[in-house]
Formats: sequence, C-alpha cells, structure tokens
Amino acid sequence: MLSAFLDNFTFCGEVNVHLECLNASRYIVLHAQRLHVQAVRVAEDRLAGGLRVAGFFLHPPTQVFVVVLNRSLEARRTYNLKIVYSALIENELLGFFRSSYVLHGERRFLAVTQFSPTHARKAFPCFDEPIYKATFKISIRHQATYLSLSNMPVETSVFEEDGWVTDHFSQTPLMSTYYLAWAVCNFTYRETITKSGVVVRLYARPDAIRRGSGDYALNITRRLIEFYEDYFKVPYSLPKLDLLAVPKHPYAAMENWGLSVFVEQRILLDPSISSIPYLLDVTMVIVHELCHQWFGDLVTPVWWEDVWLKEGFAHYFEFVGTDYLYPGWNMEKQRFLTDVVHEVMLLDGLASSHPVSQEVQQATDIDRVFDWIAYKKGAALIRMLANFMGHSVFQMGLQDYLTIHMYGNAARNDLWNTLSKALKKVGKSVNIQEVMDQWTLQMGYPVITIIRNETAVSTVEIFQERFIYDINAKTKDPILGNNSYLWQIPLTIAVGNTSHISSEAIIWVSNKSEYHRIPALDEANWLLGNINQTGYFRVNYDIRNWRLLINQLMRNHEVISVSNRAGLIDDAFNLARAGYLPQSIPLEIIRYLSEEKDFLPWHAASRALYPLDKLLDRTENYNIFNEYILKQVASMYLKLGWPTNNLNRSLIQAPYQHEELRREVIMLACSFGNKHCHQQAATLISDWISSNRNRIPLNVRDIVYCTGVSLMDEDVWEFIWMKFHSTTAVSEKKILLEALTCSDDRNLLNRLLNLSLNSEVVLDQDAIDVIIHVARNPHGRDLAWKFFREKWKILNTRYGEALFMNSKLISGVTEFLNTEVELNELKNFIKSYEEGAAASFSRAVETVEANVRWQKLYKEELFQWLRKSLAH
Repeated sequence: MLSAFLDNFTFCGEVNVHLECLNASRYIVLHAQRLHVQAVRVAEDRLAGGLRVAGFFLHPPTQVFVVVLNRSLEARRTYNLKIVYSALIENELLGFFRSSYVLHGERRFLAVTQFSPTHARKAFPCFDEPIYKATFKISIRHQATYLSLSNMPVETSVFEEDGWVTDHFSQTPLMSTYYLAWAVCNFTYRETITKSGVVVRLYARPDAIRRGSGDYALNITRRLIEFYEDYFKVPYSLPKLDLLAVPKHPYAAMENWGLSVFVEQRILLDPSISSIPYLLDVTMVIVHELCHQWFGDLVTPVWWEDVWLKEGFAHYFEFVGTDYLYPGWNMEKQRFLTDVVHEVMLLDGLASSHPVSQEVQQATDIDRVFDWIAYKKGAALIRMLANFMGHSVFQMGLQDYLTIHMYGNAARNDLWNTLSKALKKVGKSVNIQEVMDQWTLQMGYPVITIIRNETAVSTVEIFQERFIYDINAKTKDPILGNNSYLWQIPLTIAVGNTSHISSEAIIWVSNKSEYHRIPALDEANWLLGNINQTGYFRVNYDIRNWRLLINQLMRNHEVISVSNRAGLIDDAFNLARAGYLPQSIPLEIIRYLSEEKDFLPWHAASRALYPLDKLLDRTENYNIFNEYILKQVASMYLKLGWPTNNLNRSLIQAPYQHEELRREVIMLACSFGNKHCHQQAATLISDWISSNRNRIPLNVRDIVYCTGVSLMDEDVWEFIWMKFHSTTAVSEKKILLEALTCSDDRNLLNRLLNLSLNSEVVLDQDAIDVIIHVARNPHGRDLAWKFFREKWKILNTRYGEALFMNSKLISGVTEFLNTEVELNELKNFIKSYEEGAAASFSRAVETVEANVRWQKLYKEELFQWLRKSLAH
C-alpha cells in the first residue's frame, strides 16, 4: 500500500509479505535501499499476536534490510512480515522517481518507477532478485486530480472526503520484482482491443494524445500482440497492456509486465514530421518491449549473468516483428547485418571485450552485463542458431521453452536442451549446448581464412583464429594466448563464376586448421564463405580470391547476394583496419558501388567508412581521401537526386529501400563536401528562414540541418536553436539539437556543451548525445574531450548508475582520439579518477591505442594508394 504526495515529492508505504520459513532462523533479510523504516511486525498470520522484534537495521553496502527476532522462526511455518516506511520520490532516473512537463504554460509533475535491474528495493523492502517470484497486490493512494497505473487493472477505487482516492489493483501472477511498476500522473489515453480481448491503452501528455501522436504505437501494438500470440502459441497472460510515454527515462523503454514505460522520443510519432529512420526506431523499440512480455516477464532468467537471453531474443525479434509489420523491408535478412552484426563486431574485436554470459557476484556488477555485447551479440548468436537449425524447428523449440517454463525462471542450458530436443524431433542430432557454450562463454569471435591450394585445385585449407583489432593487445595479456580460442563454426560456402553461384554447402570447422575438398572449385572460380552472413564471424581469403571477388562485383555484382555484398564490404574494411589485409582492398571493393542499386551495401560501406574517416579527418592529406570517396558517390548522387516534399502522402507508401538508399547517398555526398549537395542544403535552409515554412523533405531533414549549420553563418545556428525551443514534436527536437553540434564555430560548440548540462534546456538523456556529437565533429573533438574531463564528476554522478549511459558517453568521447598526446591525456585522466566505469575506460584505452597504431603503420600506405588511384 503506497501513498504518493506529489506536492512535496515523498511517499509512505506499508508492505505485507507472506513468508514460509524453511529453516529455523532469528533473522529475516530482504533488500531495501534509501528507505526510512518506521515499524516492523512479524506474526504467524495477520490477526495473531506478533513475535517480539528485537531490532532492525539497513546495511547499505549490501543494500539489505535485516529484522532481528527475539526467538527463532520455526521451520515449515508461515509468517506475515509487515514493514511501515517512507522515502522520497527522487528527482533522478531510478527507483520511484519524478519527472515533469509543461502544459498550457504550467509545469505538471508525474511519478513513475524504473526497477530493473535492482531498484525495486528503493521503492519498497522486497526480495529483489529475479528468482524470487511472488504475486503482488498493489494499492496506491493519491490525490483525485491524478490517476494511478500498475501492472494489473484497477479492481476497486475508494474515494475519500478530502479529495484523495485509493486504487486497489488486481493481484498479479507469479512475477519478479524488477518488472513490477506503477505510476501516478495526469495523462489521458487512447485504447484498442486485440482479437483475443486484451485491452491496449497508450497513456501520454494530454496534448500529445489530442494530436494523435500515440496512434501509430497503439495500432502496431495491437497487431504485434496478435503476431506474438501466434508465433509463440502462448497467449498474452494479463488482461491489459498499458504503454506509458514519459518525458524523462534512463532507457529507451522498460518492459514492465502490463505497464511498459517508454521515453517519449521512442514512442510518440507525429506522422506529418517523422522520417523513416525515426518511424523504424519507434517501431523496433515497441517490438522489443512486447517480445519481453513473453521473454523476460513470463519466463525470466534465473540470474543476471543470463540477461543476454532475454535481451538477445528481444533484440533479434525487433527485426522479425518489424518484418511482420512491413514484409517488404527485409529487416532480419538485411538490416540486421549492418545494425547488429557489423556494429557489435567492432566492440567484440577488442581484447577488452567479455563473453555474453558473465558472472555477477554483487549488485554493482549487474550494470556491466547490460551492454551491446549482451543485446547485439546475443541477438547475432540467436540468429546464427535459428539459421543452422532452420527457422521452423527453432520456432517449435521456442514454443516448447515458453510452455515448459511459463511463470518461472530458466537458464541458458534449459533453452539449449529444449532446442536440442526440437532438432531430435525432426531427426537431426546436434548438441546445441556444446556448440553454444563456446560462443557464449568465450569472448570475441573467429576470423576464418580460406586459402586455395595452388596445386590441388579443388582443395582448400581453412584456418580459424580469434579476430582482434590491435595485434599488440594480444601479446600484452597472457590469458589471450590466442591459440586457446576455438569455436565450432557452421561455415557455409558457395562457388561462383561470372554468371552463376552454386548452392551453399555447410562445413563445421572445429580445429585450428583443416583441409577440405570443394569439388566445384577450379582456376577461374571464386569462393565465398558465410552465405548471407548468417554466422557470427569474419571471412578472409588469399589475395587472388579477393581479386576474383572484386572483379565479379565490378562486372556483375548481382550474382552475389545483397547480404553478402554488404558483408564483403564490412569484412574487408575491418580486416584491413586490423592489418590482416592490404589497405587498398576495401577501397577497391567500393568502386563497384556506382552500379549498386540496393540500400544495404551502401549502408554497410557508409558505416565502415565512418571510423576510417574519423581516423583521417584531422590529417593534412585528408582531402585526398575525401576526393576519392566523393568520386565513388558522385554518379549515384546524380542518378538519385533529392526527394521532393509531398507532405500529403504517408511515410509508409514511399518505397523504403529506395528512400533509405537516397538518404544514405545524400548523407555521404553532403558530409564529404559535394558542392551540389551543399548548395541544395543551403537553399533549403534559406527558404525556411525567409518564408518561415519548413518545406525540407522529412527523410533528409537531419542532413540538411546539419549541413546548413556547418556551412552557414551564426544566424542559422541561432535560428535552429530558436526552433529547438519552440517545437513540441519530439522527433524534430532531437534532430534540431543534434544539428547544433555540426557547427565549425568553436565558440558556438563550447556554448552548446555548457548548456547541455542544464536540465531545463536539455533533457538529461539528451545531454550525452550533445557531447558525443560534438566529439564526432573534427572542430569540436578536443572541446568535447576537454569538457568531458572537466565535468566528469557531474556526469558520473548523473549517469553512473544508469545502464548504458556512462559507457555510451565514454566511448563516444574517446573512440576517435588518435594521437599520442590524446592517448596520454586519456591514461592520465584515468589515473586521477579511479572510481567507476573501469571496463569502459579500459575499452577506451585499447581503442585509442589501436587508432594510434593504425596511424603509424598504415596511414601512409593508404594515402600512397589513394594518390596513385586518383592519378589514373
């Protein structure tokens, strides 16, 4: 039972816990943090006389609350524990916290919870670990001008004389504390109902509901619940699901069962001013949180070391669920590669990476298991598994897994066993646990090298070793003795010639090196590994085979699938960056792009060029690199032109691949300085300023804003700054704010950095993006780095406890530092600030060391090749 006082931001509560005593004990220990306990009572049942309580105390280091009794509780008896307490509704991002918004010129407040992973203990004394599932009956007392929400529907409301009301919610099924939730706010809602009768509501600020900004999310939620119920063959298990859009939240969203909370920018969508990337972002966050209603809420990991199970699944399903809503978008087959596989391989190629499953000994370890390795590598491994099992068998296995473990907890081996059984049913025997343990308990990933034999034409030698960016990092750490890393690798291969590619064969590679016969192989044929890039590894070839593949791309790229074209580009850039390949190979590959009409390879190239661009953007010969890239982009840029602005048709009707391709090419053209692209952006901005009507096409607004700010004078910056303040559309606010970081004017960049920490001006969760975007700007990199060091104490206090935020900030500010001086500044900074974020800082040092090493070893080789190539 809680009473929330939103006038002075305090709450008081009374919790009754029904306990069974297994072994006689004088102590009852549960979790509590930052709570003021007023009274404790222990009795055999609610009515009987109490047992004498000798005392109770909080123990902050372990975040527990201890009740000491005069005599022992007896084994096999049940007791009732009652605790009366009070606490603050904090102005932060965890536990039971407050946030605010402005409506009709007045500031309104709301209070909401964020309990995952270990913050329920800040709101009430409880057994705050996922294994302790219980049923919860929540009641919330609040002023009648507000409404309250929780996981379950309200059963009864009792109105009091003095303008207060108590809402009693139905009892929950068995569940863990971390996805329990409640909120007190004065929002309004819209609702819809699924085929199976689940009531779905979206709650948001009254003005957002009136504008219809929540309608898109509401409609896809209905369709997605129906999709998941059909896919998992397990019905959604609660009578209702509320989506709550809040102005301030530490994460994109949280999957509380029956009351999922989203930050406004990830759920509200104004169809008249949202781009495709924004629509996609909103869609995928919703798909992710809904997947958790099954994976996470209904079946919960036993312990946090397996958090990647729930997060990897939800992240993988972002792509599967979006494919259900937009079948033509090919998310799982295509976009998954650039946004998940290529992305996480960058992190996982560091010696300072970690396995997906990592041990968690104490509460402070838990934060570090929620990182991109858990989400993205988890998802990539699940996709690899789904592909080598076959999607329908995989789906059957998941249905069994959810049915067996519903309302309970499961560990990774439970999943592996269920999936192995599903394979047995269709007559295949693979010991999934044995295969998957190597991928989940070892960090990093292999690079497979396929060397063709000069004499025996159809024989190849296949090697595997751990892929690592900084060869020096290998030797520093004896544990890495890279020979000890071995994986069982499902390597698919195909053979091709100028007009035809063979069907794929699968080879399981489990040794350091193996010989294999590939009958179809002859002199003229090329070989391709990891078909459609379903495996989580890179593939390297002998130079002759690379030349044959490059030649094929130039002559007829369509013989090779879209996903493999994207995969070849990403592998080549990264193999070169790590020194496995000559620097020229990736730059030769992208020459074929002038003929590439598919979005994905362009997207892969653009993402792979980005870190290379940042390594070079402060060097004196940068213009040579710049010129080469512009040359590759020019013809496609001319072919595609700019989108026109027809505001009347909805987003979805535009063919997604084409619009995204055009956006990617315009982005490359403008950021590498194509004259026409610059003029076009400047014209569009000037038109907006003079007419005060924004006619800039939605899908390229962010590019135009950024280009305009970087090219034009301070007036444009002030204009964008003014628009940032006056707009109410969340998607627009975000890109206006990021555009301000594109300026070449160091004074403006400094001004923006200093304003970023003012919560009245910039939302807490957006300040990080401002700092990171200034660091990406070559004119602001050193400013952001300096600002970060000066303000570290404030930043660490503000974001230290919120998962992701700190690590995102640290890598964002340091990942493009690439001089000896900057490396030393980083090392000295870490020495002086020991506390907090150790893992993120060691990753940062390794990244900067690899950047410095690349400059020394490969920069000249790259520029020499570029000079020669441009001279031809």
